[in-house]
Amino acid sequence: MNVLPDLESMSRAAAELVVNHSTKAIEARGRFSLVLAGGGTPRRTYEHLASGQFRSRVNWGKTHIFWGDERCVPPDDQRSNERMAREAMLDHVSVPPDQIVPIRCAGSAQQAADVYETKLKTYFGNRAADFDMILLGLGTDGHTSSLFPGSNALEEKKRWVAVAHSGKEDFERVSLTPVIINRAKLIVFLVAGREKQKILREVTAKETVDHQLPGRLIRPANGQLVWLADKEAAGIA
Repeated sequence: MNVLPDLESMSRAAAELVVNHSTKAIEARGRFSLVLAGGGTPRRTYEHLASGQFRSRVNWGKTHIFWGDERCVPPDDQRSNERMAREAMLDHVSVPPDQIVPIRCAGSAQQAADVYETKLKTYFGNRAADFDMILLGLGTDGHTSSLFPGSNALEEKKRWVAVAHSGKEDFERVSLTPVIINRAKLIVFLVAGREKQKILREVTAKETVDHQLPGRLIRPANGQLVWLADKEAAGIA
């Protein structure tokens, strides 16, 4: 685990990883696929990437943007992961519009999941279905993306995208499943805040996989897993 002094330094470290990994991916394969996380923690990373210090170091014209999950709310809703990412980063960098692939719940959540999976399969085509980089957060209940404890999506063996429920909300969600997440070349967890101490310790423990803690199911088959945490989340004074 990589422990940084605070959220600010952790976010800068994450932005550096995006810069470095994007450069390597574009040199090797001609494009870079980045899957964004929602929630409050990654916002500062996105703001850094849109800033003068980082913006010019990413080849946005060859970058393709995806999301790991989305709440089934309108894209202009305050709770929308897409809205947050656009405000913090995408409205300030030059990614071609057709290379930004949001999850849109215009119809039912299941229809949205089906459409998004089709878009992903079109993107990968005959290439290996492995995102270059996925950013993930971690909830206090152990959820990541919108994979909540007890969700049927945790048992999914074939689908890349599934409908998800938190059990505490009046709307559905759409989420990537571990099937496709674990194929990524690089997965980066961003964890910050004292309230995450207990769950971070449990999820990163070395016992066997526990389906009650979805974050423990994220184990890349051939890629790299990186944990970035601030001192509060890591329990370091």
